[in-house]
Amino acid sequence: MHYPIQAFQFKAYALAGELDLNRLAIRLGIQRKYRWEEPMKLNPLTFSPAKPDDIQQVYLYYFGGIVFFNCSSDTIARFIDSIPQGADHLIVQPRLPFQEEYRLEINPDGEQAIANDCAVMHQYNIVFLDIICFVIAKSVALERIEERIDVVFDEVEGLIANLDKGRLELPDRDMARLASSILGFKFTSIAHIMVLDKPDITWNNPEADCLYLNMAKLFELNERYQEIKHKSETLLDMTDVLTSLSHARRSARLEWIIIILIAVEIFIYLIQLYRGH
Repeated sequence: MHYPIQAFQFKAYALAGELDLNRLAIRLGIQRKYRWEEPMKLNPLTFSPAKPDDIQQVYLYYFGGIVFFNCSSDTIARFIDSIPQGADHLIVQPRLPFQEEYRLEINPDGEQAIANDCAVMHQYNIVFLDIICFVIAKSVALERIEERIDVVFDEVEGLIANLDKGRLELPDRDMARLASSILGFKFTSIAHIMVLDKPDITWNNPEADCLYLNMAKLFELNERYQEIKHKSETLLDMTDVLTSLSHARRSARLEWIIIILIAVEIFIYLIQLYRGH
């Protein structure tokens, strides 16, 4: 006997920054508090808390990930355009460059498999939805950080190129901003995106644990986190060197100013002696 195949579609986007889910809940009239690791699940048509049997759902994560479950492009565009201003980083869909799509198939007769763009499971479990949303939301959020850190790398390369020509022109404020950005990459990837954390359900559900581990491996979450960590540490080392050189240059400039002032004072003193004679 052949059973019909069920298919579920997921589309994930990374927003420009974090989402304050509790403030958004107040704007939406939702009377509950969200923990830092808990997503907000909404019905994209009513903006009310999603029910387990809702055909379409939206998962909002505080680290700036948003996943649409079984939503059409029009529904996604309307949701993003209509969401209250409590979600400051929700902007119109064409401006969301970091995207990920995934598909879940429930096929009792098929071979169970987990691939880069699709997972096939023998039976439906709502936990699978939560795990897939969690993984692809992490993935797009990491992609956002990866692009930002590459931009900082390009900026530092420009400074090194100027340094090679004997020029180092970077005010303290810009140096502090650079260091702050680098530290932000490390903090966001560890504390906010929870790259190294597994969902609680995986501890009690072997199928959920297997799905999460396989998807995390396929999307290279740990490897990408390690790469971000390595790049951040490299950038911090470069920033330390540039800061040291900047301070040395400023110290040398102050020493020359002091020497010039002493020379001027001696010159004035000699002129006064000459006039006195």
